[in-house]
Amino acid sequence: MRMMLAAVAATLSLAACASTPDLPAGPPSLVEGMGSAPPAQAKFYTDCIVFAAARGNVDRVGNTLRYRCGGAPAQAFYEGLAAFSAEIASEYQGEGRTYRVTQKIQRDLGGVDFCFRDAAGVYGCTVVLNVGPYLAK
Repeated sequence: MRMMLAAVAATLSLAACASTPDLPAGPPSLVEGMGSAPPAQAKFYTDCIVFAAARGNVDRVGNTLRYRCGGAPAQAFYEGLAAFSAEIASEYQGEGRTYRVTQKIQRDLGGVDFCFRDAAGVYGCTVVLNVGPYLAK
């Protein structure tokens, strides 16, 4: 019986070790990883953020900053989302607007990047930047 309990304990401890993630040894590296050139659609984000920041169209929700742009940057972003939004079925109608979202909506538009066009042809976008707990200080 003792041998059986010892075998079960050994098996359980080995299983626990197998599922534990490898922890790096020593201090964390302070070397920044290599990046690559951003794809063309990254310009939509940059242009929207620059537009919003220049006009003070920035607000906070929790640990995120929301940059809201309009005009030409929003129209370009909205049009640039057409094929992708169709591919992932993330175009929605509501509130007199057509929305194109960069990912499927789970509950609402909170926390996701999106653009819209209203019935009058006005464009707008919201880009969400998750900055983490530093913003709460």
